[in-house]
Amino acid sequence: MKKLIVLTFVAFYLSGCVLTKLVTVPMRVTGSVISVIPIVGDPVDSFLDSSADIIDTIPI
Repeated sequence: MKKLIVLTFVAFYLSGCVLTKLVTVPMRVTGSVISVIPIVGDPVDSFLDSSADIIDTIPI
């Protein structure tokens, strides 16, 4: 289990800025959870995902 956690953190460091990941990962998780709500879930998930994509492009 400890190796999996370390591997996850290494993947975050290799994939871009850690500061933006700290913001966007909770946004993406929240969007995924909200997407199960009928009617309003999918548009909210789409909005949060596109917002997270924009935040990921910020060069910090």
